[in-house]
Amino acid sequence: MATPRLRPVAPGERAKKDAPKTIAQAAESGSARDLLVAMRSRIAKQVDDLNTPARDLAALTKRLIEVVRDIEAIDAAHEQDGDDDAEVEDGEFDASAV
Repeated sequence: MATPRLRPVAPGERAKKDAPKTIAQAAESGSARDLLVAMRSRIAKQVDDLNTPARDLAALTKRLIEVVRDIEAIDAAHEQDGDDDAEVEDGEFDASAV
């Protein structure tokens, strides 16, 4: 078994989580975003599949667009929340304000 290569972490760098590989794995152990990402991959494969019936393409495409928008909304909300590890400078304590 190969040993993983280790390296120093750059400032601000975060570890990447391995996304679940299947929809079932994402549903059991992943976040809502993980589940949406797994669904996006599955739907995209069906849309690309030449054997997918034409009658199903419209519904699949619509659902794919909805899933992508949901992922983007989660990512945008996460960006708005800001960096959880951001340093905050303490102000001066004023005991008379208490």
